[in-house]
Amino acid sequence: MDLNKVKQAAKLAIGTKQATKTVEQGIAAEVFVAKDADPRITIKMINLCKKMEVKLTYVESMNMLGKACGIEVGAAMAAVINE
Repeated sequence: MDLNKVKQAAKLAIGTKQATKTVEQGIAAEVFVAKDADPRITIKMINLCKKMEVKLTYVESMNMLGKACGIEVGAAMAAVINE
């Protein structure tokens, strides 16, 4: 699991709504999903990524993903946006 991609990304969409939007718009390069996030939230994103053929990477925890995104709280998911 490589969170450096998240840390080095020029553009990130953090959170369910933002990340979903980027995948639907076809501008997400890769989506990171926290393993401890609510499955009712993540299952939609997982299916969407499969449908849109976006790379999906699992992260150990919401806290780790939040930190990698540079925010103080946990994040269920984040999308790295294509430049």
